[in-house]
Amino acid sequence: MKKILAFLLCFTVGFSAMSQIHNPIEWKTSVEKISETTYNLVSTATIQGSWHLYAQEVPSGGPIPTTFTYDDDGGKIKIVGNTTEPEGEIKFTTLFGDEGMNIKSFAHKAVFKQEVELIDASLTQINAFVEFIACTDEMCLPPKEVDLVFDLTKATAVKASVDKIKETTDKVASKESKKEEKKGLWAIFFIAFLSGFAALLTPCVFPMIPMTVSFFTKQSKSKSQGIRNAIIYGLCIVVIYVLLGSGVSFIFGADALNALSTNVWFNLIFFLILVIFAVSFLGAFEITLPSSWATKVDSQADRGGLIGIFFMALALAIVSFSCTGPIVGTLLVEAASKGGIAPIVGMLGFSSAIALPFALFAAFPGWLNSLPKSGGWLNTVKVVLGFLELALAFKFLSNADLVLQLHLLEREVFIAIWIAIFGALAFYLFGKIQLPHDSPISHISVGRLSLGLIVLSFTIYMIPGLWGAPLNLISAFPPPQHYSESPYGVGFTKQAVVSSGNQENGHESLPEGAHLMPPHDIMSFHDYDKGLAYAKKVGKPVMLDFTGHACVNCRKMEQNVWVKPKVLDVLKNKVVLISLYVDDKRPLEEDEVVESKLNPGKKLKYIGQKWSEMQTIKYKANSQPFYVLMNHDESNIIDPIAYTPDVDEYYNWLENGITNFKK
Repeated sequence: MKKILAFLLCFTVGFSAMSQIHNPIEWKTSVEKISETTYNLVSTATIQGSWHLYAQEVPSGGPIPTTFTYDDDGGKIKIVGNTTEPEGEIKFTTLFGDEGMNIKSFAHKAVFKQEVELIDASLTQINAFVEFIACTDEMCLPPKEVDLVFDLTKATAVKASVDKIKETTDKVASKESKKEEKKGLWAIFFIAFLSGFAALLTPCVFPMIPMTVSFFTKQSKSKSQGIRNAIIYGLCIVVIYVLLGSGVSFIFGADALNALSTNVWFNLIFFLILVIFAVSFLGAFEITLPSSWATKVDSQADRGGLIGIFFMALALAIVSFSCTGPIVGTLLVEAASKGGIAPIVGMLGFSSAIALPFALFAAFPGWLNSLPKSGGWLNTVKVVLGFLELALAFKFLSNADLVLQLHLLEREVFIAIWIAIFGALAFYLFGKIQLPHDSPISHISVGRLSLGLIVLSFTIYMIPGLWGAPLNLISAFPPPQHYSESPYGVGFTKQAVVSSGNQENGHESLPEGAHLMPPHDIMSFHDYDKGLAYAKKVGKPVMLDFTGHACVNCRKMEQNVWVKPKVLDVLKNKVVLISLYVDDKRPLEEDEVVESKLNPGKKLKYIGQKWSEMQTIKYKANSQPFYVLMNHDESNIIDPIAYTPDVDEYYNWLENGITNFKK
């Protein structure tokens, strides 16, 4: 009834203005050629004066939405996705009901695009029509239909627009992950600060605190001048390390290393680097810069003034490299793999921890007497860091194995290696293992004993993981539970496919292309078309899971959110899950190898490239995990979401999407 009243209102107002013929919206068409068989049909509306055009979706009881209908010419074309529209503006209007409503509309100009794929390559023209309504703030014209003709022979290449797509993708992806990125940067800063504090306790840095502070207080004419010089010295340390982080961002680009995080060679190279750093910390050898560098820099420190203080800070960075280098290297690898300004934030946190004590002890030199004396405990700190470096190295090796799907470093093997590493660390802290540079110990301090007990407890905690325990505390590090020799736990096996007519965990014999994800038996497809066809058959909405073998946050979601009973029930019984791995390195079939739409002139070679490009173009996002709930016509039933560790928030998103599907 509201629709009819709105129509009558528009018609009446329009009739009263018939003495003046209004045609405030003109339509023009053009065609963009994406590939040999893929085109964008572009419909441009030029809107005069104060008139405006409404969006494709409007509230119930509102005006007639702008609607495009394309003629497939008997199946000669395939409509890909929905017609895109500009951002527009949401305004409140009382034209459609006394209470009024907020409606999205466009002014002056609006460009709509629809991607199509030619089934018949000989087709030269596509026909369509658009139904719309034009309004001002006081009146509306009657609904109108305009025929649209798209001439494929006059299509223009869209190489220039590809860069725009990439730019739009980056902006949208950045907007979607802004909240999570902010949390990630704070986490990087905090971890880097703790790492800087750990580096401060190494034999290369700790003894220099009293030496350097004493130098400043003796060389300064007054206490205030000594404090000022020491603070400047600390700030110079921060500047030096931040410049290092900035250099990494500048050389590799804001997002280059983020893209490399699932690259096999990237992970293998940094596995080797971290192993070398770890062995150095354990005392096998020292990584040092050329002594000539330190000599030249030290000579500049005698110049005095701000320049001299800066070179003193640079000399500290170079001299202490054998201890700080491995930590800085690890931080840069981890931070740079996040992309953006993460390396700068990481170095800011690290250098702040290094610089802080120099400024504080200069302000309060009496505190120097309370510092513990240098001794064997400094080497203990260095060795502990070496064990941690070694454990982290295997995370990179695991990433490479996951991407290649070699199954050489499966979950049990990874956990066994970590048990061995942290078990050896516990024995070291208890004094049962001694390394070449350790001093003989007659007793164990309370601090060392406490740390040893913590490490031993952590080691024992990991042991049940060999038999299938989830190990939620370290869910981001080991391979996922299904990437395992015994995905259902040691001593328990299960047939993934059961005979027809039988039923197992709510699933009859699995449809073609489906598999069960252990250990919770969530049915999933890796083939988009087969999963969509099955969803249509059973009448359930589709959930697209854009994921990756080496995606840390994907594993966190699967192990910490998906396993909760209410979420698990939805995934197993109310949706059809299609998991698309963007880092799947398996080659595409010959008939699936097509030209990249984002990089014209290059071919898509791997399955993961196909899904990655699909996510980028269709959903304007390129980070994982990324979840989409859609209808059988491949339209979204709710806005997609990314990493959502809050169980209730994720469950509500699922339920709201399912509710929309049933309407």
